Formats: sequence, C-alpha cells, structure tokens
Amino acid sequence: MSLCNFHSFSAKAGKKILFLLTGLFLVLISNSGVNAQEAGKRQLGGMITATNNGVSIIPSFSLGRPAVFFDLTMGGERLSFDPMLRFAMDGKPWAFVLWGRYKLINKDRFTFTVGGHPAFIFQETEMMVNGKKEIMMVTNRYLAGELNSNYKLSDRVSMGIYYLRGTAIQALGPQNTNFLAFNTQISNIGLISDFKLRINPQVFFLKVDADSGYYLNSAFTFSKGDFPVNFQAFFNQKINSTVPGDDLVWNLGLLYNFSTTFSKK
Repeated sequence: MSLCNFHSFSAKAGKKILFLLTGLFLVLISNSGVNAQEAGKRQLGGMITATNNGVSIIPSFSLGRPAVFFDLTMGGERLSFDPMLRFAMDGKPWAFVLWGRYKLINKDRFTFTVGGHPAFIFQETEMMVNGKKEIMMVTNRYLAGELNSNYKLSDRVSMGIYYLRGTAIQALGPQNTNFLAFNTQISNIGLISDFKLRINPQVFFLKVDADSGYYLNSAFTFSKGDFPVNFQAFFNQKINSTVPGDDLVWNLGLLYNFSTTFSKK
C-alpha cells in the first residue's frame, strides 16, 4: 500500500469511526431514564497515555513499539460508552475498541459491571499484489463481552474478578479468546511529601484457541497531589503458557487524566 493510499484509508476509517462515536454518544446522553438517581448528570472523562511500548487489554500482548492511547468514558453512574483508541507513535492505528458498559450492581463497596464491544485491530501484513510483495494494512474484527466485579475492602484496598470472552468475525488470526483475572488495587500509599503510589497486582489465566497459560503482572503508578499527569511502570511475566508471546512484557508511561461532569437540561 502506498503512502497516499494509506492516508486515504486512514481518513476514510477515521470518518467512519468519528461518525459512529458521535452517534453512540448522542444516543447515550439523550437517554435520561436509565437511572433515576442520576438526575440528568453525565460525565465525560478519560485518560491519555504515552508509552514506550503499547500493551494490549490482554497484557501478554504488546505492540512492541511506542504508542499513544486515548481511553475515554462518557455516561452516567450506570451506563457508559468507553471507547479505547490506540495508535503507534507514528500515527498508524493499532486498535479501536468501542466498549459499552452497564453497572448491574452499584453499591458503595461492591460493583458488578457487564460490557461488550466490537473491536478493530489493525495490522501491517506482507501480501502479494500483482505478483509483487506489498505491505498492506489489514483490519481484524472481533466481538467481545466482559463481566467485572470489584469489592472495596477499605478506602485504600479493593479486589475483583474479571472475565473477557472474545470471538473473531473473520478467519484471519485467533478465533476464540478467554481471559480470567483476579486483581487487587492498593492505593494512596504515602511516599515523600504529597507523592502517592498505587499498586495493581494481577494474576490471570489466558486461553487462545488451543493454547493456554498463566501470567502475573502489576502496575506501579506514581502521582503528586492533584497534578493530572502520573507516571506508571508496568510488567507482565509469563508463569507457564503455550500461548505465543514474550515471556516478559513491560513498559513505562505518562498518564494524563481528565474529567468533567455536566447536567442534561
């Protein structure tokens, strides 16, 4: 694919994604009957991440080069639309994951969320075109659903169980993925001055078609007061697995958090 054709492809794909995001967002904010306790309040926020190595939702997989993530959330206390847009640092798309989520249980200490998404994973592949080898951008499409529970043991410690099931819509690439994780969060660990540390250890089981395995990972996030930019170090270590991939996946990243709340008139 030539550079011109690639830009044309990206522009067309971008317009379609933008149209879809706008349409889903308008539907979301116009739905005032989902939860009477919300009283018309909606939230728009998210996180922008710049990292030396883009790591997937399933952290045993990575892009293998610098990336930027746009993880957004739009909605109320129960229903939200959470698109995840991920790009390599050179601007090429990596993954568009369009989450829709609903909190079935939303208590002070316990939440249980169900969600689903279509996903578009972009990949450069060598293909034969008119007898010549060309690098082409192909799109693998997936559908997935999730179950996510979280229980707060205290104001600083919580734990949960997360399950993700993904299915490919095309014959290319992995067809069925099952991801089951047990995770913990320990937050507001005091360091020097007003610096804080948050630790998110996780163990998980992964099955991709006929291959499976166990992994351990953790994220270490450093923050300073109300400053919106955090620093994070992450690693994922294979324990015992036949799933293709690196034994150790790690990255460093800068995270910018933003959020605003508005009311529907």
